[in-house]
Amino acid sequence: MAFAIFHGAQSDVGRKRPHNEDRYCADPELGLFVVCDGMGGGNAGEVASMLAVETIHRHCAEATQHPELPFVGGLDDRFSPTTNRLSSAIKLANDVIYTSARDRLEWSGMGSTVVAAALTDHIFSYAHVGDSRLYLVRNQTIQPLTMDHSWVAEQVRQGLLTEEEAERSPRRNIVTRALGAEATVDVTLGELPLSPDDLLLLCSDGLTKGLQTSTILDTLLDVEDAQTLSRRLITLANEAGGEDNTTVIVLAVREQQDHRLWQRLCQRLAM
Repeated sequence: MAFAIFHGAQSDVGRKRPHNEDRYCADPELGLFVVCDGMGGGNAGEVASMLAVETIHRHCAEATQHPELPFVGGLDDRFSPTTNRLSSAIKLANDVIYTSARDRLEWSGMGSTVVAAALTDHIFSYAHVGDSRLYLVRNQTIQPLTMDHSWVAEQVRQGLLTEEEAERSPRRNIVTRALGAEATVDVTLGELPLSPDDLLLLCSDGLTKGLQTSTILDTLLDVEDAQTLSRRLITLANEAGGEDNTTVIVLAVREQQDHRLWQRLCQRLAM
């Protein structure tokens, strides 16, 4: 069974921030999708997220041309080469951001979150650092595939805060892991087989700050087109207050045969 992957991507500054520190990459030919949320004084946050996206994309693109390209940080035998390549790219991005922040005073302290996905054949590889998230919608239910690297998330996992208390906490923006914060970074990895009609959502925390997971699910189940979904999620985040920059990438998995039938139907309706 062959799959067709459709994507929609959108980023917005929101209603309260002066500029957008989010960056994303959507490269369907490479099968690579990345969302980064920068942090730091001045414009350093957007510099960090830009460096992250560019480095990850370049490293993965080079690896398709040169499979022998070394893996930064070595190999994890639990995962496929594609997942290890994602990890390698993110570790390289960490090194680029950390070195740039050390060498330029105006960029000191900058960093970025990252959530990245790579699709190869029927396998979905993903990796993340920080509190940008990845969700899987399957059989009309939504499942988070990432766990935030944040202070409040760790408190919730230890039973010291409830979910409701975490949402109200003044420390909810504190991440415990970010690209560029240290000379090395621990990247959380995962992979799973794809199924027809899966939906995958990569997003910065601007989306999840304002919207309940149930609202996100209802929206994803309501519309077929991935680009329309990404725009609608951005609109809902802004209507909920737009406290932060918001970036979303929606990936829709369809059977190749179903996709061709749908295209022919649309063509007939347009006649």
